[in-house]
Amino acid sequence: MDTVTLVPEVLTREAFAPFGDVIEASDAARHFTINGGNTERYHDLADIDPGPDGKAIVSIFRGLARTLPFRVGMMERHPLGSQAFVPMSGRHYLVVVAPAGPAPAAADLRLFVARGDQGVNYTRGVWHHPLLALDETSDFLVIDRSGEGPNCDEVVIDPPAQIAPR
Repeated sequence: MDTVTLVPEVLTREAFAPFGDVIEASDAARHFTINGGNTERYHDLADIDPGPDGKAIVSIFRGLARTLPFRVGMMERHPLGSQAFVPMSGRHYLVVVAPAGPAPAAADLRLFVARGDQGVNYTRGVWHHPLLALDETSDFLVIDRSGEGPNCDEVVIDPPAQIAPR
């Protein structure tokens, strides 16, 4: 079987909507001035879902830079809650996703290029590849679920997909 090469897409709210939320300070987001006119608040940017009996927690993930070309040979999902990633290092990164539901095949995957000022929030059950930092080790603020029950399913993508070099 031929290898599927993923074609990078620009990360936009509309394109990413089937998988979750894009977290960014844009004119498309509800925003208003606070703090005596010194701060613009971009309000309610993601549907953080800790699931039943879960608690939303904040962590920092430090992702090592990936080298392209890159083989996408596995995906994961969090069936009990959402998971949000917000870059803290200002560097672009890659997002590979597939719809919630049965385990995806390579042809089901979509590749997005996120700017260093865009975060993503994966809806509960959406398949995604673990953190794909580029160029340098990068920190991400992560908001996800803590609580009882297994909250990470992994599947092998066979044959794998390929992310071509830039």
